[in-house]
Amino acid sequence: MTKLQKLLFSTVIAIFLFSCGEDTSSNFTLKGYVKDLKKGVVYLQKEEGESIIDLDSVVIKGEPNFTLQTNIEEPIVLYLRLQKNDSKEHYIPFFADKGTTEINTTLKRFTSDAKIKGSKQQVLLEEYLNLMSDFRDNNLELIKANFEAAKRNDTITSDSLARRSNRLLKLKYASTINFALSHNDSEVAPYLALYEIPNASAKYLDSIYGNLTDEVKQSYYGKTLGKALSDFKKAQDSIK
Repeated sequence: MTKLQKLLFSTVIAIFLFSCGEDTSSNFTLKGYVKDLKKGVVYLQKEEGESIIDLDSVVIKGEPNFTLQTNIEEPIVLYLRLQKNDSKEHYIPFFADKGTTEINTTLKRFTSDAKIKGSKQQVLLEEYLNLMSDFRDNNLELIKANFEAAKRNDTITSDSLARRSNRLLKLKYASTINFALSHNDSEVAPYLALYEIPNASAKYLDSIYGNLTDEVKQSYYGKTLGKALSDFKKAQDSIK
C-alpha cells in the first residue's frame, strides 16, 4: 500500500467513525434551565392522536441545566413536562421549529415563570396570549363574583354575571378569529382555531381555513383543521 493509499484509507475511516458517532436524527434541541430544581425528571413531549408521547427525557440530579432533543418535520406545539414527587402537573407548552429553543423558568412557578426563546411561531403565540390576558383576568373576576353571589343566593346578580361572562366569551372568540385571519401565513392560525375556539361556528372556522396560505394549509395544523371541517360538513349532510 502506497503512502497515498494509506492516507486515503485513514481519511475514509475517520469520516466513517465521525458519521457513526454523530446524531443526525435530531433537528430540534431544547435547552432548559429550572431555577432551584435539584431532583426530578424533565420530558419533551408531543400529542399523537389522543395520547401524549415522550420524545426525550433527562434525569435531574443537582444540575438545573438540561438539553432535550428530537426530530420534527415542521413547526408543532411540544410540551416540556417536569415530573416530581407530587400530584401536580408541571408542564410548559411551546411552538417548536427546527433549530434550538431555550426555556428558562423556576421550580416554584414552573409554567407561569417560563421565558421562551425560539421559533417565530412561539413569538406570535405569545403575542396572542398577551392579547388574551385581559380576557383571562376579567373572566377570573367574574367567576369570583359569581361565587360570592351564589353564597348569598343572589340569583339576580348571578344572572347578570352570566350574561357578562357570555359577552366576554363572544368577544374572546371574535378577537381570536380576527387574530387568526390577520396571521394567515403562520401555523399559529389553524392551531388557534383548533385549540382556542373549537366551539366557534363552523362558518368562522371555515373562514380561517379558507384564508390560510397554501403552505400553511399543508401544515399539520392546517390539514387537521381542514379534516375537522370536512368531517363536520359530512356529518351535517348525513342528517339532512
